[in-house]
Parts: sequence; C-alpha cells; structure tokens
Amino acid sequence: MFTFLETFADLVVIRLLGLDRATHLGGALHFFIYDTLKIFILLATIIFCVAIVRSWFPPERTKRILAHEREYVGNVMAALLGIVTPFCSCSAVPLFIGFVESGVPLGVTFSFLISSPMVNEVALILLWGMFGWRISLIYIGTGLVVAIVAGIVIGRLKMEKCVQDYVWEIKVGDVAVAERNWPERFAYARGYTSGLLKKIWPYVVIGIGIGAFIHGYVPQDFLVKWAGRDNPLAVPLAVALGVPLYANAAGVIPIVQALTAKGMAIGTVLAFMMAVTALSLPEAVILSNVLKKPLLATFFGVVAVAITMVGYLFNVIL
Repeated sequence: MFTFLETFADLVVIRLLGLDRATHLGGALHFFIYDTLKIFILLATIIFCVAIVRSWFPPERTKRILAHEREYVGNVMAALLGIVTPFCSCSAVPLFIGFVESGVPLGVTFSFLISSPMVNEVALILLWGMFGWRISLIYIGTGLVVAIVAGIVIGRLKMEKCVQDYVWEIKVGDVAVAERNWPERFAYARGYTSGLLKKIWPYVVIGIGIGAFIHGYVPQDFLVKWAGRDNPLAVPLAVALGVPLYANAAGVIPIVQALTAKGMAIGTVLAFMMAVTALSLPEAVILSNVLKKPLLATFFGVVAVAITMVGYLFNVIL
C-alpha cells in the first residue's frame, strides 16, 4: 500500500506538476502528499481497532480500577491504561479531575495524565511505520517509565494540599457501566474514529506541513549544528522548544521524521516529541484551575527533567 502511495505522490509531483523531487519545492510537496495519505490511513485503521479495545474501558470503569490500587501498582496500571485512552494533554485533564474526585491517589492520577497523551496507539503505529519497530518500542517503553517514575515522585512528595479545595469537596459515587454487544462496539468504534479524526485532522495537516517545510527547505547543517550530538545543550533546548507547542502524537510525528532526516540525534528528537505531547501551555492553563502553583510547577519540572534524562540516555546508546 505504501508503495502505491509513493507512486501516487510521484505521479502528482513529477508527472502532473513537472517538479523535480531533488528541488526544495518538489521534495517538500512529495513529502506532504505521501505522508498525509499514509498517516491518515494508519490513523483511521489503528484508532478504529483501539476503539474496540477501549469500549471495555470507559472512564467510570477506569476510575474504579485505579481507585483500589496501591502506590507503585497503581502507577503502573495508570500508565498502561493511558495507552488505550489516547487523549491529548488538554483533553486528558477532565478525566484527571474525575480520578482525583473519586479518591484515586494523586501520584497515580499524574501517571495517567502523563501517559495518556504521550504513550498511545497513534504514537506506536506511526513511529513503527516511519522508523521501524525498534524506535517505536523504545519510545513507548521510555514513555511508560517517565509516566510511572514521575507519578511515583509526585506521589511521594505528598502535595495533596496543593490541589484546589473545591476538587476534594466533590463526591463521585459508583456509576454502573453498561456492557456493549459487538454491533454496539463496532458502532462506537466508527463514531469514535470519525469524531477523533475530525478533531485532530487540522493538527495532523499542520504538522505534516511543518515537516514538509523542514524536509525541503531547512539545510541539514543548520540542525546538525544547533541540535546535533556535539551540542551538549541540544536536549534541554529541544524540551524547552516543545513545551510552548501544542500537538498530539499524530501531529508531531511528521515533524519528528523531518528532523531525524536532517540529522538531529534520535534522543533529542524523542525528547522533543515527549515534551510536545506530555507538556503544553494550554494544559498548564487548564490545570491551573485544579492545581495550585507549587504542584503545577512540580509536575512540569519533574516531567521535563525525566524527559531530558531520556534524551541524553538515548543519544549515548543509539
């Protein structure tokens, strides 16, 4: 299928438009056409499949599972559940609030808040398709470790007093979870896939457009100079650059692909991707209504440090 997409992109760029792929415009346009088709086909297929799995884990059942788990075990469970609840960093916040209201330990809720946007099926499949299984599994594995460790650290700091008072005053009772039959699960998956694609497609297209520009126009020596292995500050710079950006995994992976192709070290690229997906300014604004400033700063600081360490680690071993 991908060979057909490559041929189609060649047909449009070379035959119809008369451009050379070796030129800036031709290379950028070919990248945009090919990656747009490939990413949306992958997204539609994988989101539908995961939505079937996710139909067994509505928010009420997820909260019920996590509310009875102790520290460490709860952090691991929360990080793993984040894989099948593919929210962006902002849309994960309401569910995070629901966890706190339901009595889920604070550190466990943070493990979920980190894992859900950063470690999900979208990231797994797109990274696999673009970089191979090794990089894909490395990203997922390290993302889970960051989510688990950061959640444990925040939990051990005992900062419950830094959650806004109104959150603790809300009482959430047990909610019955209705079981679905298979036709209902397929209908849910179709609706979920359609709704999610409608929400994320602008971010995906913008991400691919940025990636195409980098691929076609940004000189390779520019990125190697400022974000290559020889720059000891490349990883924290990448993390700092990623925080103001707001995108989900589907939107940022085309940018990651272009940065890698231009020579940026893989650890730096992974750190950038984790920062974009797990930390964002819109997320900070929403969380500021739930968390007091010391806890909000601790959350961003712990996660940023963990991501930076991951970037340095993989720059050494890869």
